Amino acid sequence: MDGKERRKIADLVRTLLLILAATATYEAREAFGGEDVAVRAPNKNAYATMMYMGTPRDYEFYVAIRVLLRSLAALDVQADRLVIASLDVPLRWVRALEQEDGAKVLRVQNLNNPYQDQSNFDRRFKLTLNKLYAWSLVDYDRVVMLDADNLFLQKSDELFQCGQFCAVFINPCIFHTGLFVLQPSMEVFNDMKKELKRGRENPDGADQGFICGYYPDLLDRPMFHPPPNGTKLDGTFRLPLGYQMDATYYYLRLRWSVPCGPNSVITFPGAPWLKPWYWWSWPVLPLGISWHEQRRQTLGYVEEIPAVLIQFATYLGIIVMTRLARPNFSKLCYRRSENHISLIQAGLKVIAVWSIVASYIVPFFIIPHTLHPLPAWTLYLFGSFALCSIAINAFLLPMVPVLVPWFGIFGSLLVMAFPWYSDGVVRALAIFGYAFCAAPFVWIAIVKVMASLQVSLEREAFFPRLGESSPPPGFNKLY
Repeated sequence: MDGKERRKIADLVRTLLLILAATATYEAREAFGGEDVAVRAPNKNAYATMMYMGTPRDYEFYVAIRVLLRSLAALDVQADRLVIASLDVPLRWVRALEQEDGAKVLRVQNLNNPYQDQSNFDRRFKLTLNKLYAWSLVDYDRVVMLDADNLFLQKSDELFQCGQFCAVFINPCIFHTGLFVLQPSMEVFNDMKKELKRGRENPDGADQGFICGYYPDLLDRPMFHPPPNGTKLDGTFRLPLGYQMDATYYYLRLRWSVPCGPNSVITFPGAPWLKPWYWWSWPVLPLGISWHEQRRQTLGYVEEIPAVLIQFATYLGIIVMTRLARPNFSKLCYRRSENHISLIQAGLKVIAVWSIVASYIVPFFIIPHTLHPLPAWTLYLFGSFALCSIAINAFLLPMVPVLVPWFGIFGSLLVMAFPWYSDGVVRALAIFGYAFCAAPFVWIAIVKVMASLQVSLEREAFFPRLGESSPPPGFNKLY
């Protein structure tokens, strides 16, 4: 075959390819209503987070990760969203992440944690070393590794211009691994695994201590400033504080004023039971409502609605039934105290007191933990009122003293949620002042409840005399 024939064949192949490309473009335009469709190149960067099982809060972190992924999508980030998930993550969760949230999921084997026998080791950090898998994502130029408790206020794609490793110092001497930028490298990943086997010193036994020990000189590195031309930097850099604004900074001033870099990302590194996705985090901590508003706008609360409706119906039924079954006394009959019933009276006092205490505790724990604070607090107050009605009607107690804590809780919510405090110090003083003023009312209510309980237990209806006939129908025993 001479050169002229080869050129003819090449021209024919090119013509066929052009025809196929034109046909594909036409079909794509028709599928999207005749609009022009831009073919998007594969992303070379990724926002990544991790998920593993084995903690009491697995579901809560699953919800938090879904909100994080959807909030990034709402910001139209120009990067993939990826979850590094351990093999034991339920498949239905994986499918939800992929199909509903549009994320890529990488299933991995849990890395062995050689530090779990340390005296100061916290068991909830046992599998956080899975974060090291971020260095194995070599299909990407840069990866922003995130914890689930990050709240993005604005698009932060300029982070992909940072170097081989970049992190924020929210502590003067220790950088935070809740958000960091890295350049994936199998060489670095394999070296980290070797360091794990060798037992590199790790003060906390978690990802924080290990990564800080692996990059000990980051404090001396320059601050990251994204180049205006969009080029990627080489080396390691410190990230401005605006990329990891510790929520505790906000609680002091009740506003953001971080001068270092854009105020882009909030992190919540405090106590695990005050993470922003828990309904009780607001108004105790003012920023909790911000996370829930982001969830409301992205993921919603469909999964919690059935449990809320069931609880509401149950509490409503309790109120109706206790009201209908309330004993109706035509007169009060008192009797002399008898030694053989003193023990029973003491036992009933304990039952009555604990029933009141349980009325304020039980609703708190059975409300879905990730429910929005406004319906959650409403359900809590309704539930505690319903359960208090059992003690009120069963032991013939006065309603107002029993409900004084209920009014106190409602008032404290109003004081904490008041939006016009000048700063966090004034807010704290207002809360302490309210608690100081409310304490005497609570004490008086306790005294009145105990006195009324003693009177109720001495009534003939509770303990008929031995050898006497049962009380007439107008007298009802404790049900």
